[in-house]
Amino acid sequence: MMAEGILIKQLVNDLKLNVLSGSEFLSKKKVTTSDLSRPDFEMTGYFSYYPQKRLQLFGLTETAFAKGMTSQERSIVIRRMCQEDTPAFVISTGLIPPVELITEASRAGIPVLGSDLLTTRLTSVLTDYLHSQLAERRSMHGVLVDVYGLGVLITGDSGVGKSETALELIKRGHRLIADDRVDVYQRDESTIVGQAPKILKHLMEIRGIGIIDVMNLFGAGAVREHTTISLIVNLENWRADQNYDRLGSEEDTQQIFDVPVPKVTIPVKVGRNLAIIIEVAAMNFRAKSMGYDATKVFEQNLSSLIKENSDEDENK
Repeated sequence: MMAEGILIKQLVNDLKLNVLSGSEFLSKKKVTTSDLSRPDFEMTGYFSYYPQKRLQLFGLTETAFAKGMTSQERSIVIRRMCQEDTPAFVISTGLIPPVELITEASRAGIPVLGSDLLTTRLTSVLTDYLHSQLAERRSMHGVLVDVYGLGVLITGDSGVGKSETALELIKRGHRLIADDRVDVYQRDESTIVGQAPKILKHLMEIRGIGIIDVMNLFGAGAVREHTTISLIVNLENWRADQNYDRLGSEEDTQQIFDVPVPKVTIPVKVGRNLAIIIEVAAMNFRAKSMGYDATKVFEQNLSSLIKENSDEDENK
């Protein structure tokens, strides 16, 4: 599911931008792409390729160049920039925009926004925000929790105990992001981010009790708005005919968009403390990410023991 666009009003509110002119147009204009435009060439009169649907970002270069133009030249160029589908002009570094920009943008119904951030920083903030808001989203069945700073997506069949396990993790000091449905999107080439749908934010469903508000019951420290999904833990009912990995040598992944996310499968049966097992799975994943693999250590120890026994047999 792709976002149709972001209202400039939402952009202003979320990023705390200043409205320099055109406040009446904030709810009428949308931005539909995460790409930005620095209209350097346009300021010289080159409009063979003008990305008019992008936010038009003015920094020191553009404003300095505009100062060297006559008022008439500025009006002509800026008027050509003010297209029907141009979402907004954004001025960085607390700069004062040319009067002609305010005039022509107001005439065309385009807001002019400002920020005290330097151009490079503002470019990064705008791009990251727009990409996260406009990225394709997918809804996944599961529970997303923050365990020791790692985003762990708990999946499995309905009724296997995902929410109950997550509740135990919350009681142990970890944090809930989403229960039952998780909205996921790809932030970059290697990162998947998950968050709760607005209707389910901070809420959990516990069979026999109903809907509970985690933040109200456990406090603000028990929830998070979103997190990177680092590990998928799939819960499945224990089957006697299934050979489960006992050494941790089998590495599995699950593809979410273009990113393969590490995945472990944990069998569920009476007597297993799933919350503690998931904690250990998260800690073990972090250890592997830092270069320590207990499975490899075991294999090395086993190889050393076999070699020692072989040497002893040869010496007899």
